[in-house]
Amino acid sequence: MTRREGLAVTGTTLPDRPAELTPGRRPDGRGVLGNLFPESAAVPLRAPDQRLLGAVAQIVAVAIGAVLMLERIPGLPSWDTIYGEDYWEYLTQALQQPWHLFITLGGYEQLLPRALAQFAIYLPLARVSRWFAVCGALIAAGCGLFVFHASAGHIRSWPLRAVLGAAVVLSPVAPMEIADSGVGAPWFLWLALFWALLWRPRTRAGMAVATLVAFAATSSEVFNVLFAPLVVARLLVLRRPGEHAVTAGWLAGCLLQVPQVLSSYLDGTSRMDRQQGRLGQSFAFYFHDTVLRSIGWRFSWRLESVAGANGATLIVAAALAVLVGAILVTQLGNRPFVVTAMLTGFVFSMTATTFTPNVAAYPIVRPDLESGSRYSVLPIFLIEAIAIVGVDYAVRQRRSTEYRRSTEYRRSTEYRRSTEYRRAVQHRRRTSLRPAIAVSALIALLMASWVADFRYAGFRTDAAWAWAPIAAKWEHACERSRSGEIVVKAGGYLQTLPCARIRR
Repeated sequence: MTRREGLAVTGTTLPDRPAELTPGRRPDGRGVLGNLFPESAAVPLRAPDQRLLGAVAQIVAVAIGAVLMLERIPGLPSWDTIYGEDYWEYLTQALQQPWHLFITLGGYEQLLPRALAQFAIYLPLARVSRWFAVCGALIAAGCGLFVFHASAGHIRSWPLRAVLGAAVVLSPVAPMEIADSGVGAPWFLWLALFWALLWRPRTRAGMAVATLVAFAATSSEVFNVLFAPLVVARLLVLRRPGEHAVTAGWLAGCLLQVPQVLSSYLDGTSRMDRQQGRLGQSFAFYFHDTVLRSIGWRFSWRLESVAGANGATLIVAAALAVLVGAILVTQLGNRPFVVTAMLTGFVFSMTATTFTPNVAAYPIVRPDLESGSRYSVLPIFLIEAIAIVGVDYAVRQRRSTEYRRSTEYRRSTEYRRSTEYRRAVQHRRRTSLRPAIAVSALIALLMASWVADFRYAGFRTDAAWAWAPIAAKWEHACERSRSGEIVVKAGGYLQTLPCARIRR
């Protein structure tokens, strides 16, 4: 009886080769850093109608993600409000100085929010709030889709990559202050940039999108310079010039920040001129506002009500230590990613809260108030990414082990003992349930948190951001103005706006 005939007798088929025989192998690597930049599995060529269907599915996914983001703000809808600097900084300066995009705020450049504001002034004033909210939601959903593609090297299971992409849109701390706004968009780009720097796209389109993400992120938020170690590792490991398009995008954004950072430092408006925060406060922020909240915003408050802030933090930190420790011990090839993700989240949180000390020193934290919650978005997302990548790696590891065992068995016995073979197949079926259980448990835990945290009141919910009365007041003032200008109070100080650029 031949090997194929033996398969036909049992009614079971086994692949000649698994998708990954060695999940932890180094791809073109130089040392252990090679595992940070794995190549994604080759995608088979598809017919034109299949490609069109795939493109439509991705557009629909982004649209659904944007709708979910818009629905996460309770009370007054986010599209009827303008949040923070979108109102008193970007919009007013766009009206005063059209297409002057390079204006320093807080010691650095915010290119993307300023560009969104420039386009907003061509809309009727009453519709400007919808522009900022929808653009912010679309950018967040687009980042989720980008993460889905860029994580293909580390997560081979597309359902788990979809879960990781959903984690961008369903971030537990997003409703507090970054959802549905132009000023909050760069914080979602943080999440995309991390994966962009790990990605090795196979197509020019992928390279172009990764480059755009890197440039948009670094030109809008100066703290992205902290990705420099990851960029250096990429340069050391990957030697083909085509694989450094994302590196060029990151570098271009950083270079764009240099004049703004230097000018603000010289004129005394830089954050580096201020009193820096204390390390103890930044440590406390990382553990109380990031590690504790990683289990979910509302779940963390319930645990805190039982065990207290320090006790709840210790419980969650211990659970995370067990999870990360188990991955480090059992998944050798996954160690570089886990260490990189944990260190990246820690360094970003510590650095940001040190240079913005008021958020770490703010004494009041409530379920509807957390100063600096934007600095916990990336670390929390990376903790979720570690769990998802760990489960995917474990599934691949088991499949590879089962394949090697089945291959050795086929070579040694050549299917001559059909009874023993059937027992082996039954054993593989039983053990194959374990990865399914792990995946189901992971998704159940994440979904429980996402459902509980889908909508809650935060800074973004404040009715003071209602745009309709502000727009009506500006329009009415322009009707009465004889000089063609109006003086409004925005952001706590008076600003002069030209009525000629205010569209009704």
